[in-house]
Amino acid sequence: MKGPTIRLEGGTMKRPIFAASLVLLSAALLGGCTSLQKEGNVHMGQKAHAFDIDVVEKMTGHYLLYLPSGYGTDDGQWPLLVFLHGAGERGDDLDLVKRHGPPKIVEDRDDFPFIVLSPQCPKNSWWSPPLVKALIDSVVATYRVDAARIYLTGLSMGGFGTWSVAAEYPELFAALLPICGGGDPTKAERIKQIPAWIFHGGKDPVVPLEKSTEMKNALEACGADVTLTVYENLGHDCWTKTYDNEKIYDWLLAQKLEDTRQQPDTRL
Repeated sequence: MKGPTIRLEGGTMKRPIFAASLVLLSAALLGGCTSLQKEGNVHMGQKAHAFDIDVVEKMTGHYLLYLPSGYGTDDGQWPLLVFLHGAGERGDDLDLVKRHGPPKIVEDRDDFPFIVLSPQCPKNSWWSPPLVKALIDSVVATYRVDAARIYLTGLSMGGFGTWSVAAEYPELFAALLPICGGGDPTKAERIKQIPAWIFHGGKDPVVPLEKSTEMKNALEACGADVTLTVYENLGHDCWTKTYDNEKIYDWLLAQKLEDTRQQPDTRL
């Protein structure tokens, strides 16, 4: 199907049907709780945590985790929004991660309707799909996450990370929101079932608009449900305008995996 290229703001999409099984794994985290039921005093708001994970290689670092004020008031499950920052926020100072996007937004409000996971990429490194997957699995195993509503977004280097993580684990995400990044068009077939809303500045001097355009075109060629919003007069920083738009969160919340995708295959 042919998706629109939107050259201002907005855009709507219909969610395609996709069924598969989702296997949740656990990872060792320092600073996080191992059992929600045992912890008893689950924090609200955004807090810093450390991780020590052995996936492909041993990796240590930090992440932010936000729980909305309504979390813990009942036994309901919450959508999970995973945010991948840009190259300028790498290192070991989590205040850098709070500069942009969801981790910045939740510093000033307690009613954001998602659990928000914001890992920090180590200095001089690139986003590692196994690391992001391990952190997601641990949060899902620990907190009341709705596994049918896990969303992935990122800006610049995190936009590239959004495409690469999704290509490695396409069964995991209900929607993608990559901003001023780029991906591998040859892997479009792997992620064609995931609704994607792409954003890019028309005057971006850092990551050319063509990087997003080629992903849109490759996904459309596979029959994917994809929208590209181009801000004609913006440069690289098109993420501020995007993350300040409540419509993107309404759109994310409208995307959900089919229930059959969460069920493991128990056949021998």
